[in-house]
Amino acid sequence: MQSTPLFAVGSENPVKINCVAEAAQAFWPEARTVGVKTDSGVSAQPDSDHEMFLGALNRARQALEKSPEAQFGVGLEGGTLDTEDGMWAYAWIAVVDRKGRLGKGQSGRFLLPEPIAQLVREGIELGEADDRFFGRSNSKQQDGAIGILSDGVVTRLDLYKPAVIFALLPFVHPEFYEPE
Repeated sequence: MQSTPLFAVGSENPVKINCVAEAAQAFWPEARTVGVKTDSGVSAQPDSDHEMFLGALNRARQALEKSPEAQFGVGLEGGTLDTEDGMWAYAWIAVVDRKGRLGKGQSGRFLLPEPIAQLVREGIELGEADDRFFGRSNSKQQDGAIGILSDGVVTRLDLYKPAVIFALLPFVHPEFYEPE
């Protein structure tokens, strides 16, 4: 790999761009990141593993396509999963390169308070539901639900960064992974 890899992140959200930057620089200290406006191609509030992964993959592919100088495209797609135990929030990460290789990662999951889950069930995006419930503004570009609920002990960056690292593993050690 060239000495200064460029990661095109399929988002203009500074939390997502910074999280990819930190994860990439853990392996490639000179790595750079750039945010690229993309469309997930899925619903505004993904509600399944399949939909979140597809959104992340769509964003990664578009970011790479829109950034000819980039070696990697990265997509992060958060969402919810409603189960008998309650509604869980988490994210999928997809990383693609110019050879068509794919890396996948998933963040930890956390249970949403029932009043927020109910707003999401009524069709309100999680970020907006958080803002309404907590009396905030634009929390999804800041600390998000996890930051608010954990009193800042875990930020959105903290939640997403390990998942980005997981998705980078096939590129860090391609000798251990079969191409998809």
